[in-house]
Amino acid sequence: MTPDIDSRVSRRDLLRGGVAVAGTMAASKLGLRAEPDREEKTNMAASKVRIGVVGGGFGAAFHWHQDPNCIVEAVSDLREDRRKHLMNVYKCDKAYNSLEELIKDPKVDAVAVFSGAPDHVKHSTACMNAGKHVICAVPACISLEQAEELLAIQKKTGLTYMMAETSYYHPAIISARQFLQEGKFGDIYYTEAEYHHAGMEFALWKDEQRNHTWRWGLPPMLYPTHCTSFLVGLTGERLVEVTSIGWGDGDPIMDGNP
Repeated sequence: MTPDIDSRVSRRDLLRGGVAVAGTMAASKLGLRAEPDREEKTNMAASKVRIGVVGGGFGAAFHWHQDPNCIVEAVSDLREDRRKHLMNVYKCDKAYNSLEELIKDPKVDAVAVFSGAPDHVKHSTACMNAGKHVICAVPACISLEQAEELLAIQKKTGLTYMMAETSYYHPAIISARQFLQEGKFGDIYYTEAEYHHAGMEFALWKDEQRNHTWRWGLPPMLYPTHCTSFLVGLTGERLVEVTSIGWGDGDPIMDGNP
């Protein structure tokens, strides 16, 4: 990143990249800037991305409301307590009872889809068909048919779709990509990655009321994106063959899970 980079990011740049640039790097050279006048404030507000956040669980864990180029325009969840939680987190006074209602809002430019994985394609395609850009939690889909449907809708609408895979943005992977581009690794013949998330063993399959989550009944490694993203995100190559080793049916975590 060059020290004189212009920190003002357009709406199109923000949506295309999936990430926002914050701060004015020239401040140390130019000193503090005067308060923007009314016209400048109007233009600044018009250029901000207005996002709708769907899913009051994991969806409440992000920082869109703190980005200078973003406004949380609306939130949505099927549960009233989660809607209130989203409104409190994002300081947003507009809430909808469902995603289907939220995407009718003409002020919403993009939607953050953080619903259960089986609904990701259904919700993402609904958003794009309504003219909204999408950032969606992993996995993007849970079958090849869903993947084809998602890709077809994205190509049809031409809107931006981003799968929010966090491993791609881990500092170590960002550095590794830079080293690879600089030729510091030489030719890569073998890569290996691991992803550990201790303490989530039971929480993944049961919620705080001990009810089964959407993961119940699905293969535990239905989506290994947090691990495979280390490899794909570095090399740019795709996995073509898979071999697995299971731990057996005696683990209490899987007790009763079909």
